[in-house]
Amino acid sequence: MTDSYIYFIIALLPLSACMLVLQANPYNALVIRGVLGAIAAMLYGILGAADVALTEALMGTMLAITLYAVAVRSSMVMRLGVLEEGAIEASKDAPEFEKLMADLRAIFGKRHMRLELVPYSDTQALQQALMNKEVHATCIRQSQLENHEELAVSEDEKQPLQTVTRLRRIYDIMQTELSSPGTTLTYVSTDASTKSSTNTKYLVGEKHL
Repeated sequence: MTDSYIYFIIALLPLSACMLVLQANPYNALVIRGVLGAIAAMLYGILGAADVALTEALMGTMLAITLYAVAVRSSMVMRLGVLEEGAIEASKDAPEFEKLMADLRAIFGKRHMRLELVPYSDTQALQQALMNKEVHATCIRQSQLENHEELAVSEDEKQPLQTVTRLRRIYDIMQTELSSPGTTLTYVSTDASTKSSTNTKYLVGEKHL
């Protein structure tokens, strides 16, 4: 009778394990993983296995959660490449850019991802970053993309934003849920089999929103 609390602690192990497996939010899963490790370490200590309890507390809980947190922090992010001057200009003169960023944050926020803007100096560096897999997608004005052709664009004429992604999953998500007007959504893929110095881009899909 006096040791009945041990059965209660033991029952918490499968309960917390089920909560961990069924948890969709990776950040909440980290907290539950810490609770699971703490329960296991406490149970090992109560049963007299002090060395196992110490190992679980240090390695199975503290170290594991730290590594998981680093992995989640680095992987649950959508890196969007933009031009340095283009981002500043868009924030002042193009409300549709802000609307697009708000929509992207809302779309990927539902999937517990954060949006990170990565600025680049020119369009060549921006496209090279996409091909080198430094970013997941790029966003640029059509006039800025075709600036090398010296197109005559009036100040009153609004050029559409072109969002290009190299990941099919991101393209499918944005194609289904993105509703920002004046945006062209494009999916491209790189030739992984060719190890040449020039990265080749293939247009796979395009959608005008």
